[in-house]
Amino acid sequence: MRHVSRAEAQERTQVALAMVQLEGYSGRRVTELSGGQQQRVALARALVFRPPVLLMDEPLGALDRKLREQMQLEIKRIQKSLGITAIYVTHDQEEALILSDRIAIMHEGEVHQIGTPDAVYERPSTPYVASFLGESNFLDGVLEAKDGSTSWVRLTCGNRIGAQATNLPVGVKVRAMVRPESIALVPAHRNDSMNALQAEIQVCEYLGQSIRYFTRSAEMSLTVRAPRANAAWRATVGECVTLYWPQSETLLFG
Repeated sequence: MRHVSRAEAQERTQVALAMVQLEGYSGRRVTELSGGQQQRVALARALVFRPPVLLMDEPLGALDRKLREQMQLEIKRIQKSLGITAIYVTHDQEEALILSDRIAIMHEGEVHQIGTPDAVYERPSTPYVASFLGESNFLDGVLEAKDGSTSWVRLTCGNRIGAQATNLPVGVKVRAMVRPESIALVPAHRNDSMNALQAEIQVCEYLGQSIRYFTRSAEMSLTVRAPRANAAWRATVGECVTLYWPQSETLLFG
C-alpha cells in the first residue's frame, strides 16, 4: 500500500526490530512472545513507517509495573535516538513525569496547563492540576495579609500559615496547597519560621522507599510522605505530632 519494494520492506523490518532489540525474534509468532516483547513489536510496527510524529495512547496499560518501567526506558531511548516528536497519552502520573519533555494536563476537553514536568508539578496553575499530578493537601482559609514575598492565610481551624506571594486580593477565600513530601513531622512542637500544625497519626503505610502518614489536625486531614532512609524517628498510630513545612512550599489558589 505504501509502494515499498520487498527488499526495502525487509530492510526496514530488520532496522525496526533492532531498534526494539528483537533482532533474533523475526521468525516467531506474536503469540509466542512475552507481554513486554509484544509491546516492543507494537512499537516496531509504528516505527517501521518512519513517522515524523508518533502517537501513543496508553501503550503500556496492560503491563505489570516492572515491564512498564523497562518499556518506558526503551520508548525514551528510541524517541531520543530517532529525534522524532512523540505524543504520549497516559493517566499514569509517574509515567508522564518520566517520559515527557513537556506535559499537557487536560480535563473535560480543556487544557489546564502546559509546561515542563518540574514546572507543572512544582507550580500547578489550578487545583485540578495539583491534585491530578501527584498527591496534594488543600487547606481552606482567608487571605489575611501580604508582606513582600509572603502571603498570610488564616485557616478555617484558626491557625495562621504563610504561603508564596499571590496576586489575589486580601480578604478573599483561598485554598492553600502543600505536597505531602514537603511536610515533615516531629514528636515535639517546633518554634521557627515554618508553618506548623498539631495533628494525630491515624494511619501509617510502609511503601518501601517512603512512609505515608494520614493525619488529622483540627477539622482537616493531611497526608505526609517521609523518606524511609531519612526517617530517624517513626511515628505510630494514635501519636500526637507536629507537622511543619516551609512557607515557600505553600501555593495559593482562589
